[in-house]
Amino acid sequence: MKWDRKELAKFIGTMGVAMLIAGYLRYTIQGELLTFSKVVLILGGLFVLASVVIGFSYILVFFSRRSSQLGTNTAILTLAVLAILVVVNFVGYRHHKRFDLTTEKLNTLSDQSKKVVGGLQKDVVIVHFAKEPSQALDDQMAAYTSLSSHLKFQNVDPDRKPEIAHEYGATRMGDVILASGPRKEHLESGIGGALSEEDITRAIMKVTQDKVKTVCFITGHGEKSLSDAGETGFSRVEAGLRSQNYTSRTINLVSENGIAPDCDVVVDAGPTQQFFPQEAAMLAKYLQETGKLLILVDPQTDPKLGELLNAWNTSAGDNVVIDASGVGSLIGAGPAIPLVTTFGDSPITKGFTGMMTFFPLARTVSIADKSKTEPQVVELLKTSPRSFTVPSLKQGQNELKFDPKTAGPLSLGVAASRKSGSGEARLVVIGNSAFAANPFLGQQKNGDLFYNTINWLAQDENLISIRPKSQTNRRITLTQAQSSALMWLDLIFLPGIVILSGVYIWWKRR
Repeated sequence: MKWDRKELAKFIGTMGVAMLIAGYLRYTIQGELLTFSKVVLILGGLFVLASVVIGFSYILVFFSRRSSQLGTNTAILTLAVLAILVVVNFVGYRHHKRFDLTTEKLNTLSDQSKKVVGGLQKDVVIVHFAKEPSQALDDQMAAYTSLSSHLKFQNVDPDRKPEIAHEYGATRMGDVILASGPRKEHLESGIGGALSEEDITRAIMKVTQDKVKTVCFITGHGEKSLSDAGETGFSRVEAGLRSQNYTSRTINLVSENGIAPDCDVVVDAGPTQQFFPQEAAMLAKYLQETGKLLILVDPQTDPKLGELLNAWNTSAGDNVVIDASGVGSLIGAGPAIPLVTTFGDSPITKGFTGMMTFFPLARTVSIADKSKTEPQVVELLKTSPRSFTVPSLKQGQNELKFDPKTAGPLSLGVAASRKSGSGEARLVVIGNSAFAANPFLGQQKNGDLFYNTINWLAQDENLISIRPKSQTNRRITLTQAQSSALMWLDLIFLPGIVILSGVYIWWKRR
């Protein structure tokens, strides 16, 4: 059989395209470009090129037709649109941008995570050991790794690379291990493979911090207990400190004859009994030696720490603060639970603008003499102008009336600092301890206030921020009557209107 140039060009072109497809499929199946696949691809390309050369005249005739020109224009436009889409996707891939449309910004990393990762000085590697990557985890890690060049993430199949699994200590599929130098931390993945932001940030802090700091809680004067899981206990505080890579323990000033050197921060949470003079002297000496002390002193108690506070230009009022603004009713709080929406200029309360903290039964704590500049004292928490003080609550809350003589804004807490040798002593005093107790620690920004205070005292300013958010419960609870009304509305009233409208229109057109 004799072939003309047109038929020969078609045959060679078909063979070339088939060889290109076969070479590509072989490459994708084998996962690497072997010699045979290279030969097939090269021959396929040569065959296609030869087909174009041999049938070039026929190609010119084809494209000279009007129908071919219209088809070519359509093909060019289609290819142009596809090219634009490819470029847009490529730019989007190279410059990844996510938009968080949730009210609480649940899919956006918290300020704390940004500060921790953004301030990394050591290389940190997070490795996910699994057969297949997790899209949820990949997206989460993309948000983290974009914050610092010191943080890297990779997916590893432990069956194909057992030496890496052995190096990191991975024992099962799905393990996520974070490492920095010799330090390693295992993370538990959640639903869909994603991890808790709090767990990731805590693990990064854990493997990069050179020292685990200790927060010591004073006992012996009726203070809040770290082991108490009840309504007045501080068990949630202890768990929160542990999650931020602090250790906590209790100390007794008398039995230990002072404050142990391993105490980086000392907390006296709600004493109800008096300190012995020698104990107060121990605290004063501790502050003179660059100590870091937090005192949460409730109203209607006198722990006999007045001299220590005076030395730091701080005054704790012998009173109870009443909030007559009515703002507290928005969260179910009474007048004896002052709500604070105004905060002082301090790293502790930075970023609190527009937020709230509240203090069940508080006293005033303010600067004793505002003309003094040493030590440096900042009033952290200010109540509303419609707040005032009373000596006690003995007369009953129902009889309380606004007293303009003691009207606010009133200060409920101060932060003070003083240079001492080559270091700095720091003191924070807040006129309430219940705000950090188990029922209230997680509400509004009470927890952030407490942990930020510890961070500032421990000189861990990079940890001071608003912590990971929790989702607001937006469920609507209906009464039986409301449920019945909704059922009648959905099943009878609305369908009835549609049916009657249809009947009316049909009747009018009839």
